[in-house]
Amino acid sequence: MNTGRRFDAVIFDNDGLLLDTEDAWTRAEETLFARRGREFTIEHKREMLGQAGHNAEGKLAAMLELPDAGEALFKELQVLALEEIGRRALPRPGALELLARLRAQGMPLGLASNSTRAFVDRALATAGIAKDTFAASCAGDEVAHPKPSPEIYLVVCAALGVDPARTAVLEDSPTGVTAAVAAGCFVIGVPSVEGVPLEGAALTAPSLALVPL
Repeated sequence: MNTGRRFDAVIFDNDGLLLDTEDAWTRAEETLFARRGREFTIEHKREMLGQAGHNAEGKLAAMLELPDAGEALFKELQVLALEEIGRRALPRPGALELLARLRAQGMPLGLASNSTRAFVDRALATAGIAKDTFAASCAGDEVAHPKPSPEIYLVVCAALGVDPARTAVLEDSPTGVTAAVAAGCFVIGVPSVEGVPLEGAALTAPSLALVPL
């Protein structure tokens, strides 16, 4: 597909980029740590941002000094986060306007998230965003290797029928930026947590309202 414009599709990350779900994750993380008599800090948050699968399990096990409990800890965290996201999930500043502008231009849209399909669907529903806003989507539990592997982005590009090199990706985490760059996409970083550098992004923007697309 080559329409004469610079990009043939735009793919959004979900947590912290499209939707303000990081508050839900943070509340879940705080609860997980409090159950074990520990405090969840901003340093922990920066380290956990965008993590999933074995990476998340390993980080939680190390933070809580429970080397054999990583898988159980991450499963517990996912249950807590799913409960939290059902209560509140707001679009990030400029998100709805950017989605509407791109759809009005006929731009194919994708969604690529490291969260589970259950979490993604509930978050979108809570935020009032129809799933059919996106022509293709992929969640972290639908691939063998979640971000920072490029697999999720390659799957969404294939489903959209576009060349990754002509696809713009919007990401807020180092993990997501790494994945999208490895997939060969053009990456625009939109930070959601202060002090987290998005090295590797071709461009950065302070919010979705100011993304140069």
